[in-house]
Amino acid sequence: MARRSGLLDLEKHFAFYGAYHNNPVNIFIHTLLVWPIFFTSLVLLYFTPALFNLPHIEISAFGNNINLVSNLGLFFTLIYALYYFLLDMKAGSFAAVLCFFCWVGASSLASTLGFSLAWKVVLAAQLFCWTGQFIGHGVFERRAPALFDNLSQAFLMAPFFVLLEVLQIVFHYEPYPGFHASVQAKIDEEIKEWKEKQKKKNS
Repeated sequence: MARRSGLLDLEKHFAFYGAYHNNPVNIFIHTLLVWPIFFTSLVLLYFTPALFNLPHIEISAFGNNINLVSNLGLFFTLIYALYYFLLDMKAGSFAAVLCFFCWVGASSLASTLGFSLAWKVVLAAQLFCWTGQFIGHGVFERRAPALFDNLSQAFLMAPFFVLLEVLQIVFHYEPYPGFHASVQAKIDEEIKEWKEKQKKKNS
């Protein structure tokens, strides 16, 4: 697979993310907490109105009859899934499947809890996950989260990046030969530049 450019330049995006997530503890925290943020967001989006005049689909999964609605939850799931697939066909396909499992699971949980309880569960989960990530950055990474510099990437790319990190660690996966070596070189250079800027600010 050849390297792509622009919005599909996975190497550039991953290097940007990696520069903010270089500490092992911070990486572990994000690996545990990023996907739950995505999942609980879909729980809340389940209660948004349908975007298209399509019939609801009822399936049996997770021990419940789930009413799947073509609402904002499905809309964002499709965006995430398609973008991840375009970034890298193999890992992106896996990420897309995870996105749809999250959507179905979130729909099941939301329909079971009902809005009055679901929003409280989502709020508690989001506060826990975001607090954990800020602790990871403040205590271990000692660098502000990427969302302060690139909000769209922090929300759109983070689930795919933590998945790629797991695939790399466990299976030594890389989208194409030389990907991780090139990304690491960019990360090291970016961190070096950031540290030099911090020294100038503190001097």
